[in-house]
Amino acid sequence: MSRVAALGAGIVGITTAYFLNKAGHQVTVIERNAHAGLETSYANGGQLSYSYVAPLAGPGVVPKIPPWLLRADSPLRFYPKFDVDQWRWCINFVRACNRPQAEISTVHLLRLAYYSRDLIHDIVANEPITFDYRRNGKLVIFSDAASLDGAKRTLDFQRAFGSEQNALDSKECLALEPALQYIKSRVVGGIHTPSEDAGDCHDFCVAMEGLLRKRGVNFLTSTSVDRFTCNAAGTRIEAVSTSAGDIDADTFVMAMGAANAWHAKRLGFYLPIYPLKGYSLTLDTSNAKDFASAPRISVTDSAYKVVYALLGNELRIAGMADIAGYDTTLDTVRVKLLINHAKAVFPNAGDYAADLKPWCGLRPATPKGTPIVGASPITNLFLNAGHGALGWTLSCGCAKVVSDLISGEKTGIALEGLTLES
Repeated sequence: MSRVAALGAGIVGITTAYFLNKAGHQVTVIERNAHAGLETSYANGGQLSYSYVAPLAGPGVVPKIPPWLLRADSPLRFYPKFDVDQWRWCINFVRACNRPQAEISTVHLLRLAYYSRDLIHDIVANEPITFDYRRNGKLVIFSDAASLDGAKRTLDFQRAFGSEQNALDSKECLALEPALQYIKSRVVGGIHTPSEDAGDCHDFCVAMEGLLRKRGVNFLTSTSVDRFTCNAAGTRIEAVSTSAGDIDADTFVMAMGAANAWHAKRLGFYLPIYPLKGYSLTLDTSNAKDFASAPRISVTDSAYKVVYALLGNELRIAGMADIAGYDTTLDTVRVKLLINHAKAVFPNAGDYAADLKPWCGLRPATPKGTPIVGASPITNLFLNAGHGALGWTLSCGCAKVVSDLISGEKTGIALEGLTLES
């Protein structure tokens, strides 16, 4: 088998290293942080949403954009910059906001998500790792009839592709999740997906790093990727220059999240990826007033695009998307908005005056919402990029696809709509 360098040790890079190691390759992981999972994977929403994967670019999004841009509390904020890549991404995003494209993207995402679900379940069943994993289902709640009707249409469409979901009325939502009692007046209904999971992505990354080190994977942590050395024709990478020196390999995998687009440009090709900054809070629920104060299942509040996932004794609260470039500064105004949303929905879930561990990260998104996996214009460089808010959900499926391609094996799913050429 070959020598493979996996560039990045977030959830995408660490799972890529896992499947490459399992296939018998000699793997080196290069990560600029002290250990795995310290950037976008660190405090993400925690939900593993295999069946609820509709892309952000949906048919009803464009009319909402102007009001969102004018509201300080909107789930999507645009901070315009003198950045050609930002405007190019935004234009292509708007072009993708139509029903035919959304349905095509949903089909591709469902195929990949179901595959990833099977692989995650296999890891949980067979590997000695823990990450506050639970199979507790997911409830998406709606505050207006029109949005609920649209979700029901999506449900009907996805059923044809194996999605198992149920539409609930307001009473059924409250019976399923009593902790929603505080906002029962605005819950008109919901979509329940019993098969969805939740887990701490960062804990998973750390556990996998420890496992892979024991299995012979070489980790170069606190090591930045500076540049690539290519052959004279620029068609093949000979080595990657890092802060620890030059690293050579037979094959390279680009799994560096939002940084992938920047490195691709230096290699002479374009990746349609731009970062969407997301925010999260982590609330200790051990002091919740009663059993019905914190949700037992994962909840998504569709009206505000905020997700809630119980991870052990902590409630992960995540949401919003800022199109603001590569700035990782924690916006205190956005954090306060997220706190206010959470307090309105689950006011007694914990002590909101205590340390809420506010965090933000850059989700590397494509305009269509589908990731990019597989070959690149560089013959020995493979891509595992552009997962947006679904990196945790899709990571194992994408990683196995890349591993199979490098190994010369047939992939477990069709790659239509998931490659750079798609």
